[in-house]
Amino acid sequence: MAFLFNKFQDAVRTLAKSPTFAKDPRKLQFEADINRLFMYTGYNRLGKNADEADAEEIIDMAGKASVADQQKQVQENIHYQIINFCTAMDEILLPDVNGPQESQSSATPSRSGLSFAVGRNGPNANRPAVPETRPLKCTEVSQRLKDSIGYMLDVKPSQIPHKEAGQGLFLSGEADVGAVIAIYPGVVYSPVYYRYIPGYPRVNAQNTYLITRYDGTVINAQPWGYGGETRELWDGSTMQDMKPNTEVTGKGSDRFWKMLSKPLENSQIGSGGEILERRNPLALAHFANHPAKEMVPNVMVCPYDFPLSEKDMRAYIPNISFGNAEVNMRRFGSFWFRWGSRNSGTDVPVLKTLVLVATTALCDEEVLLNYRLSNSKRRPSWYTPVDEEEDRRRWS
Repeated sequence: MAFLFNKFQDAVRTLAKSPTFAKDPRKLQFEADINRLFMYTGYNRLGKNADEADAEEIIDMAGKASVADQQKQVQENIHYQIINFCTAMDEILLPDVNGPQESQSSATPSRSGLSFAVGRNGPNANRPAVPETRPLKCTEVSQRLKDSIGYMLDVKPSQIPHKEAGQGLFLSGEADVGAVIAIYPGVVYSPVYYRYIPGYPRVNAQNTYLITRYDGTVINAQPWGYGGETRELWDGSTMQDMKPNTEVTGKGSDRFWKMLSKPLENSQIGSGGEILERRNPLALAHFANHPAKEMVPNVMVCPYDFPLSEKDMRAYIPNISFGNAEVNMRRFGSFWFRWGSRNSGTDVPVLKTLVLVATTALCDEEVLLNYRLSNSKRRPSWYTPVDEEEDRRRWS
């Protein structure tokens, strides 16, 4: 397998320079990333019994298949792994089918933050019942998942030599290249709901747990934190009252954005919550750190559209959408506009999420992700670009 992996790595470096990619810098970087993910996840799906002919076929397809076809295959490869993960979690957490079935609906989650903002008052008679699960602690669930898939995650002090490194994400065990290492949890905002992100418009001033997909979808992992110890109805609310940052001052564009960001009534919209497994061992992607100088990333982000028709798997996807409907948006320069009907594109509703995919074989080490911060803004002192050109294209 090591020989085959080297062939894939050579192909990644070669195809990344291919003139067949789009000329628009931002789109070019997106297509290059999809191309890499196509090969990494395809390599992973080959399994340990793959031979050189299989590898050559994937490399050949990566050079010929359209970006749309590669994107579809990446989605299928990731979904295949997510199915296996959810199956393993069911085996760990679901009680014997012959035993008595009870619900945990009597447990009432604490209310504050977003739950107050969207006007949820008192108990809800229509609150869905929470299925019974085995009374395992989060650490026990993680260990049993490691026994099943070969690895687990842990959050502990980072090994990055910088005083601001803080906590880092560590993999215990072994994972092959192309494996889904972690899922980015939290509340998902489409561009139409940007103004509801806590702290808007300077949303990252007090929150370092935000990430943006290429399509403009923002995921806020701060409400998720470290997860929890139960399966529960989760609505993304937190005990901290997160108010918009009204202290931001500035000139020019800052004044423009302040004028644009008048307070919105959150009671207009809001998710009713979903029954989610808070003991999710992989829902820790937001703790992955950026590599220090002379270190290299070992994972990359991958967009994953979870089909909401897969109801048996829903509890293990640690995300909820903010808002009540899918709204199509189109980007023009720095702005997003509503575009077309909300049903266009696909017949199956999806939840737009992100996962971290291994770009090399991992073994008992810290998980490192290239943050690709914009080089058009002042970057923190701890940030050392992995590839300055990639940063420029990502945010062009």
